[in-house]
Amino acid sequence: MAPEPQPAHIADSHEVIRVIGARENNLQGIDVEIPKRRLTVFTGVSGSGKSSLVFGTIANESQRLINETYPTFVQQFMGQLSRPEVDALENISPAIVVDQERMGSNARSTVGTATDVHAMLRLLFSRIGVPHVGSPQAFSFNVPSVSGAGAVTFEKSGQKVKERRSFEITGGMCPACEGLGQVSDIDLDELLDRSLSLSAGAIRVPGYNPDGWMVKGFTESGFLDPDKPIADYTETELHDFLHKEQTKVKIAGINMTYEGLIPKVTKSVLQKDRDSLQPHIRAFVDRAVKFMPCPACGGTRLNDGARSSKIAGVSIADAAAMQITDLAAWVATIDDPAVAPLVAGLTQALDSFVDIGLGYLSLDRSSGTLSGGEAQRTKMIRHLGSSLTDMTYVFDEPSTGLHPHDIQRMNDLLLLLRDKGNTVLVVEHKPEVIAIADHVIDLGPGAGRHGGRIMYEGDVAGLRASDTVTGRHVDHRAQLKPATRTRTGAIEIRGANLHNLKDVDVDVPLGILTVITGVAGSGKSSLIHGSLPPSAEVVVVDQTPIKGSRRSSPATYTGILDDIRKAFAKANGVKPALFSANSEGACPACRGLGVIITNLGFTQSVETRCELCEGSGFSDDVLEYTLDGRTIAEVLAMSADEAAAFLGKGPARTTLLRMIDVGLGYITLGQALNTLSGGERQRLKLAISMAKTGAVYVLDEPTTGLHLADVDNLLALLDRLVDAGNSVIVIEHHQAVMAHADWIIDVGPGAGRDGGTVVFEGTPADLVSQGETLTAQHLARYVGA
Repeated sequence: MAPEPQPAHIADSHEVIRVIGARENNLQGIDVEIPKRRLTVFTGVSGSGKSSLVFGTIANESQRLINETYPTFVQQFMGQLSRPEVDALENISPAIVVDQERMGSNARSTVGTATDVHAMLRLLFSRIGVPHVGSPQAFSFNVPSVSGAGAVTFEKSGQKVKERRSFEITGGMCPACEGLGQVSDIDLDELLDRSLSLSAGAIRVPGYNPDGWMVKGFTESGFLDPDKPIADYTETELHDFLHKEQTKVKIAGINMTYEGLIPKVTKSVLQKDRDSLQPHIRAFVDRAVKFMPCPACGGTRLNDGARSSKIAGVSIADAAAMQITDLAAWVATIDDPAVAPLVAGLTQALDSFVDIGLGYLSLDRSSGTLSGGEAQRTKMIRHLGSSLTDMTYVFDEPSTGLHPHDIQRMNDLLLLLRDKGNTVLVVEHKPEVIAIADHVIDLGPGAGRHGGRIMYEGDVAGLRASDTVTGRHVDHRAQLKPATRTRTGAIEIRGANLHNLKDVDVDVPLGILTVITGVAGSGKSSLIHGSLPPSAEVVVVDQTPIKGSRRSSPATYTGILDDIRKAFAKANGVKPALFSANSEGACPACRGLGVIITNLGFTQSVETRCELCEGSGFSDDVLEYTLDGRTIAEVLAMSADEAAAFLGKGPARTTLLRMIDVGLGYITLGQALNTLSGGERQRLKLAISMAKTGAVYVLDEPTTGLHLADVDNLLALLDRLVDAGNSVIVIEHHQAVMAHADWIIDVGPGAGRDGGTVVFEGTPADLVSQGETLTAQHLARYVGA
């Protein structure tokens, strides 16, 4: 007799994440149920509200609730999250967000240190390296070797006792370059104009204005004659000006520290990571400073002691410089029972790199040089070997930066996380990723205020049959061009050998649309960014993030606000500064922010809409002035589409039309810049850069963050740029862009050491018909050839 089925336990009834009345950003009070322990893909056009639902609502509330479980002492050191605009959230589990934010551009951060693999390697060498040089910190390029001695006085049995004490710390830092791996040589002619005096502006460093404090430190120090040309300085004066060590001086009655120009500039600019500098300072550094590998350590960052200890003839510097696939093979040869558990852990971590498609990296690669997609996959490595289950993993376009060949591996990893019993939420546009979903939630129908509603919920087959924008485009395929344009010239690249390039010779055509493609890590970016001559005619629109605070907006970033303020000032006979929420026009209560932030110390800060200005950020006096019947707050609340129609003519309208061209017509002018997605920021940069003609545009994966429907608009935009007399070079993986190209340069055949050569040059039709590369196979499948 069969046993009676047991009634379901109540604990098993919480099978869906339930969102009720979500209103974050542009969400229109939506209700949705998301199945747990399944892979759910969120689709919809750019700006439809996907990130607001997944990141701004679900992940944000999960992390906020977890933070509240920590002691108040710990909470005060954590990022403070505000409660999302939602009526109720039920059955959420702890969320782990794996986003595309670039990893910190700290000069001391490498792939090895960011993933803790280098820490395991240091431990390995400290245990079995020969000769033994010390603890793991003896192999760390961030720990200097220091020693000291002296007398210490302490009380013992009621008497003061003096004892001599000494200490010694053995670190691995190279003393010559302080663990940075490179030294700089300064071009003095870029630093100063010797024919001028200090008061006439001899110092050419950004920020060193003749009447500013930085220069006053030199002119009023008493060491130098401010009106004497640098060329006439005596040897002593020149030394005092350029190299003098720190000295106390009095300037305008204030005690100051005087220091020579070279050490001063070195500390304030040169020792900072180049990628973290403002663009104009970065341009100065590129002109004035030549960086070269440190001659003392050969660029390894490590001192002689750390490099002398070896395992089977390999030092830790050699191991960190190996391609990770080679390093994994070398670690597998270590057979020592004393470190067997450590070797097992290290092998698992390195295998994760290979599985995720990053086997071409090396551990000594600076983490600031990783692309957004590489950074996201590097963060994933921490989670692949985790024993945690019943978590919610949230991914932001994990296919970014991946060749179609690599997307399959990425899909396998997402399914692996799901099969361990986790809920996987993915914001994605690529059909290859949508195809593996257990459940699809499509938002729309449009972007910005025209989006924020649920258009479809269900499986992939149902999405294909639905009459939504995503449903209509999921099987849409671009066709090969029947005819291609003729080049007008070429940029000749000869002997390119940056990173993994193998003395590549190639001609990049001008006057047409050229696509550079190849698997992730094959050398595409190295070939273009590393070989194109720096010139005013080369406009590079890459994925480096726009640095913007909550006070920055598309209006301030593009310069549109200046024209709008002038128009308001002219129409009302007042000064333009009144119409800035960051200046004289700011609301006195919220100081232009539009919200009142109440800091509750150890717990989250609370944001409430400012009642005085009703969230506009402007004072009542300013809102009495109008332009064609609209206040400044109403104009900033307009989308780019609405503002272009309102302004009628002028340079601001031209910029707005370019924003509409790149698919950003839905963005409101006053929206905080830090709320834009990565793809939106890149297209905003493109809109600003589009003014030139006869220029060479270099676009790095411009389809990032674009819905399938928007890709057609992007292709039309690229055509318009070329037809206007420009050359467009696109580094891209999207097959629609490849099919639309006039010329394709395929770099490969593999990644890292297995790449670095040009495996095909020609038209897309030739690539499909005669190519045998991975790109050719995927493009042929895409166009149905």
